[in-house]
Amino acid sequence: MDGVVFVEAEPPEALRDVVHRFVSLRTPAPLAEDYRFHALPDACTYVVLDQCAPEVAGLTRLQATSEELNLGRAFHFVNIRLLPGVWTGGRDRLSFGQITAPYAGDLPLVALNRALAGLEFPAQQAVLAEFVHDLLRRDLVRANPVTQRIFAHLDDVHSVADMALACALSPRQLQRVLKKTTGFAPHDFLKVLRLQQSLRGAPSLSYADQSHFIHAFRAATGYTPGRYARKFDV
Repeated sequence: MDGVVFVEAEPPEALRDVVHRFVSLRTPAPLAEDYRFHALPDACTYVVLDQCAPEVAGLTRLQATSEELNLGRAFHFVNIRLLPGVWTGGRDRLSFGQITAPYAGDLPLVALNRALAGLEFPAQQAVLAEFVHDLLRRDLVRANPVTQRIFAHLDDVHSVADMALACALSPRQLQRVLKKTTGFAPHDFLKVLRLQQSLRGAPSLSYADQSHFIHAFRAATGYTPGRYARKFDV
């Protein structure tokens, strides 16, 4: 949509085992109508920082279903997108969906949000990186060797059995580890990864033909790809 600036940046090399991207989403000027952000199924955990309301922050993750978020007409979010399965700080610290309330947890998220104020996104990334280093020192995030192996062999993974083989685990062990660290069963985790690959234009081995892809897309988002593109301007 015109008037919305979306920027992603890779983290420093030392953080690439735990951080997928740093993200900025903002409106330089108020929009003519509310902006509805359609979040696809996602296994990542996000640190969400609302620059328009510094006290509003939190940790959130999405489930295996899509979610439509109404961000309003003026917003500025800075996010840390953590890789699946690296958050070890307990599920009681996580919320689902959009963060809208003042943060009342024990992490210095409000101080982080205030430290970002007035900085351009490149300068904000250094502040975000230092915050992630602090999470590592406190053992609140940790590289996940199981999901790392899945990502490394994703092109060769066509089934849960393939996923277990890539991780050198039995299917039952894989079920237990993935459920504990990501909240997803192996089948749902693979489905989410493949759907996101497909939507980025990458080849997807899990969709044998167009009708299969359309069916899976509609099951995940509630829309056919064509209707989704028209409704959400993607």
